[in-house]
Amino acid sequence: MPFKQLFSLLAISGLLIVSSVNVVLAASEPKQLSLADAVAITLTDHPGLAAMKTRAEALAAVPSQQGSLPDPRLSLNMLNLPIDSFDFNQEGMTQLQVGFSQMLPFPGKLGLREAVAEHESTAARWQVEELRLKLVRDVKTVWWNLYFTDRALEIVARNRGLLRQFVDVAQTKYKVGKGLQQDVLLAQLELSKLHDQSINLQGLRRNQVVQLNTLLDQPTNSPLQLPQRITETLAEITDEQGLLSYAAKTRPVLAAAHSKIDAARARLGLAKKSYSPDFTLGAAYGYRGGENIDGSSRDDFLSVMFSMNLPIYAGARQDKAVDQRTSQVLQNRYELDDAHSRVAAEVSRALADYQQSREQVSLFKQGIIPQAAQTVASMLAAYQVSKVDFLNLVRAQITLFNYETRYWKALSRGNQALARLAAAVGKQSLFDGDEKNNWN
Repeated sequence: MPFKQLFSLLAISGLLIVSSVNVVLAASEPKQLSLADAVAITLTDHPGLAAMKTRAEALAAVPSQQGSLPDPRLSLNMLNLPIDSFDFNQEGMTQLQVGFSQMLPFPGKLGLREAVAEHESTAARWQVEELRLKLVRDVKTVWWNLYFTDRALEIVARNRGLLRQFVDVAQTKYKVGKGLQQDVLLAQLELSKLHDQSINLQGLRRNQVVQLNTLLDQPTNSPLQLPQRITETLAEITDEQGLLSYAAKTRPVLAAAHSKIDAARARLGLAKKSYSPDFTLGAAYGYRGGENIDGSSRDDFLSVMFSMNLPIYAGARQDKAVDQRTSQVLQNRYELDDAHSRVAAEVSRALADYQQSREQVSLFKQGIIPQAAQTVASMLAAYQVSKVDFLNLVRAQITLFNYETRYWKALSRGNQALARLAAAVGKQSLFDGDEKNNWN
């Protein structure tokens, strides 16, 4: 084989091997999980939400059942059969009877029963929406906790690198007789402290990965990788009254409470209807065999039946049922009032936390962190010419480290508060990309 062809084949083979290795490595790396993807996966795969949806679907099939008449009854009877001979023609009253009967509830009862089931079904649908909002809130909360932990680990790693540089500078100065050994030991101590923080953060991250995987309905040990950078802007939100008004109209837990009140009222109406009797109508056809004394064939019988229940124990039954249903209506009204208070408190607390975090983020990003970074740079330059004590330099770097960590913590808390605020007013997100208020 010519050398050029052999060289070409080897080159192609090498490229294929490299490409295969790259594909395998890419496949082994976990895909970056954005916040939107985490929410979408949870709403699709979470078993608790699926169970709630199934329950709501089951309750949706109840109203038509409750609003229908009871099944009619078909009866087949043998009447007055003599046991000495079991002869159908012996006695004139012997007959084979087929009957049909239908129970008829008092007018209005079926409609009330159907209304009760319909309101319960509606409440179940609203409960599904409430669970959906809570899942979105929980996913966002855990996702932002994990995002903060990743940023904190980055800051620790970066500061460990800087402190190693400090150690090198301190050792160099010590070797030439311009520094102190305690400076080297101090820097090494701070390095050990950062290593301890890294260990704690790694443990915290593993716990957060378990929490997020549980919400995503994935194996708890599945690796998760979040994007390194996201939008760090927290939009201004000040219209607390508008948010409260919007929550009163759209929060699913309040709509579910209203449906429960409607169901309780329908039950009360049904309890009042229990003073009225139900009826049963029926008809039966009886066949008779044999002949009469005069030789004529015996006529068949037709029977018509009517029955009704008599509510004569109203004091012990119907009156108590009305009292019970009246109390349940009041109970549901009180629960609605309590739910309104809880929703309003959730909105106000989440908004207060969001506004506080937003102010802190702005302060750290625009003021404190740049100033602290300039201070560290200035003190490092001054230390190298022995104009600043090493302890002060280390303290300045640790201060910058703490402020950077607090910045990401404030940003994480602000987004978590935003997630709670959205859930409190009945929305998955307060902003739809254009950063405009959607609750007006």
